[in-house]
Amino acid sequence: MKNSLLFLSFCFIMLQAKSQVMDPEMQLQKLGIVLGEVKAPAANYVKAVQTGNLLFLSGHIPDEVVGKKTRGKVGSALTVDEGKEAARLTGIALLTTLKAYVGDLNKVKRIVKVFGMVNADANFTQHPAVINGCSDLLVAVFGEKGKHARSAVGMGSLPFDASIEIEMIVEL
Repeated sequence: MKNSLLFLSFCFIMLQAKSQVMDPEMQLQKLGIVLGEVKAPAANYVKAVQTGNLLFLSGHIPDEVVGKKTRGKVGSALTVDEGKEAARLTGIALLTTLKAYVGDLNKVKRIVKVFGMVNADANFTQHPAVINGCSDLLVAVFGEKGKHARSAVGMGSLPFDASIEIEMIVEL
């Protein structure tokens, strides 16, 4: 009898844990995010390369969106909050490529690493706050699986005068 109760308790705990696992596809819907089409690479590279169970996503920049600042230097052309929104838009671009590659975001085991580059004025020092726009999005979509290692650095310039460029490594 005691073993049966222990087994039932274990099953109950496992069911609770399973129900708490986030479905990233549903999270995108809840957040009102619709992933569009993957844009072609701007040069001689591919958007994603898989080796083993790791998927390396090339650097992505934010799409230009009416009413949103995504071009220019953070610290002069963009405020920290505008840079953070540009990083969020870049995160959406990364998720678009990721979904196109894997088909279903539930195949993602973990977001491993984010490398965020900020097109910043020479005296700008709030790079981590800006890249939080992408990091916060990944945690909102994937929950604990979205927490990742990260670098946030400043650059003198970025392609097409983008304010942000972000690379990502994903475990499948």
